[in-house]
Amino acid sequence: MSERTGTGGHPFDRALLAGSAVQVAPLLLGAVIRHGDVAVRLTEVEAYLGADDPGSHAFRGQTKRNTVMFGEPGHLYTYFTYGMHTCANVVCGGPGAASGVLLRAGEVVEGLPLARERRTTARRDRDLARGPARLCVALGITLADGGLDLSTGRVRLELPWEPAPAVAAGPRTGVSGPGGGAEFPWRFWVPGDPTVSPYRASVRRQRAAARLEALQAGSDRQRGQ
Repeated sequence: MSERTGTGGHPFDRALLAGSAVQVAPLLLGAVIRHGDVAVRLTEVEAYLGADDPGSHAFRGQTKRNTVMFGEPGHLYTYFTYGMHTCANVVCGGPGAASGVLLRAGEVVEGLPLARERRTTARRDRDLARGPARLCVALGITLADGGLDLSTGRVRLELPWEPAPAVAAGPRTGVSGPGGGAEFPWRFWVPGDPTVSPYRASVRRQRAAARLEALQAGSDRQRGQ
């Protein structure tokens, strides 16, 4: 049996990650992900469900980019966003399910000086891993780490000793809609934690809403003439 040590948790049971991402995601709040000398306690995550989820990278099937999502749970799936930032996910579900949990934010609990060196633009320590790209920079995770086994690889996942005492849920950040999965409340976070990232709706959704509002305003003006 594993013993409690430092700020970490215990090595995960792969069977625990074999469930749906929506079930697994809240269980990862309070988990510790570590790479070298830096460790981050997770405070915010998002669930993605593969073929049943228009917001998932696996929605349209398996590709060279997302192959690891279709494999064994407990591996790391990394991807580039906006052509410059790396984001990291924990693969869950059974083989072929392509289910995953995006690591959105957390608190640096070990290796604070190194995380500060990597995140020189962070004004406060709470911002070091406050957002999925920032989390990867603070940890030193790159696209090349994709596919690593999180129980034995250089990036490790340690589950919390106890479930988070409180969990909040709401819409995922940046997922477009309608029909894009924006309505699913699959973002989970530790309420009140200062390292949780601010919610931002999809830019496309915001622009679409603005266009619709403008069209409706124009139609109202025409009817009033």
